[in-house]
Amino acid sequence: MKTVDLRSDTVTQPTAAMREAMMAAPLGDDVFGDDPSVVALQERIAAITGKETALFMPSGTQSNLCAMLSHCERGEEYIVGQNAHTYRYEGGGAAVLGSIQPQPLAQDATGQMQLVDISSAIKPDDPHFARTRLLCLENTWNGHVMPAEYLDRAAGLAREHGLAVHLDGARVFNAAVAAGGDPYVAVRTIVDRFDSVSICFSKGLGAPVGSALCGSRVFIARALRWRKMLGGGLRQAGLLAAAAHHALDHHVRRLADDHALAQRLAQGLAGIDGLSVRSAQTNIVFVDVADGRGPDLLAHLANDGVLATGLIGLRFVTHLDVDAAGIDRAVASVRAFFTQEAGARVTTPRAGGSAVY
Repeated sequence: MKTVDLRSDTVTQPTAAMREAMMAAPLGDDVFGDDPSVVALQERIAAITGKETALFMPSGTQSNLCAMLSHCERGEEYIVGQNAHTYRYEGGGAAVLGSIQPQPLAQDATGQMQLVDISSAIKPDDPHFARTRLLCLENTWNGHVMPAEYLDRAAGLAREHGLAVHLDGARVFNAAVAAGGDPYVAVRTIVDRFDSVSICFSKGLGAPVGSALCGSRVFIARALRWRKMLGGGLRQAGLLAAAAHHALDHHVRRLADDHALAQRLAQGLAGIDGLSVRSAQTNIVFVDVADGRGPDLLAHLANDGVLATGLIGLRFVTHLDVDAAGIDRAVASVRAFFTQEAGARVTTPRAGGSAVY
């Protein structure tokens, strides 16, 4: 049977129509700045986000890194959530390659840092301290949509202290679709309060490669230099840009299907003894497994052809290559695991030697 791959929305395969668009793309040399497909994509995503310009990047990690390196100098600091992707899952690139000090802060269950903690973390202008330059936020975070009021207050607080504000918007289109209405308008509304935003095309949007960093012309000029130093200058990158174009045309509004499948999964898993389901608002569902049985459940699922990850509890991510039948298979496999566990559990034998199973 076909594998149901719920590890991430990065595992999507290009659709047949996307492959056709890639093969038909006019090409140039993006390092020289003359690949027409890349130029058109950069202009399009800049217009969607309301920023002056944009830069096509091979990955979201490189896009976020170029943003931090462009906002901060050596020995300066960015404030970030303790479990934010830019701090926890990007290899420490800002510190290693840019000598930029991270100041990680605690987050609540929905990914929000307390405003008082942000304020307290901003250093005074004193040679004893790294100079605080940047606040990094993330939307969505672990499937949670950041409330507009929180984004307004956090960004406003940062600007009161002279900080720039960057959004890791890898899944910002998921946040926009969850908001309802026109998702392109919603994206613009979300990112208006940020100086820069990184948007990923290779997650829920289904392109094989690529992200975009959007901001002012001066900022993107700095980011272009960093992209070159980091090895991100690609040649006939229009093949990849065409996939992103196709995704923007055809795969944005369908993100609502992924959100519905995530709810189907969460509802199917609810009530299973030994599981605690943390349902999110978009396409990610987290599951906590009692008694340290998470690795055993992952192995059982893999044996049934269902893949998930287990870094921070079990994580299931829906995407365009998963359908309702696949979700139902995943639910059935989880239920079978706990049924087998219950059947194999032996209590202390009763008097007379018989055991209760």
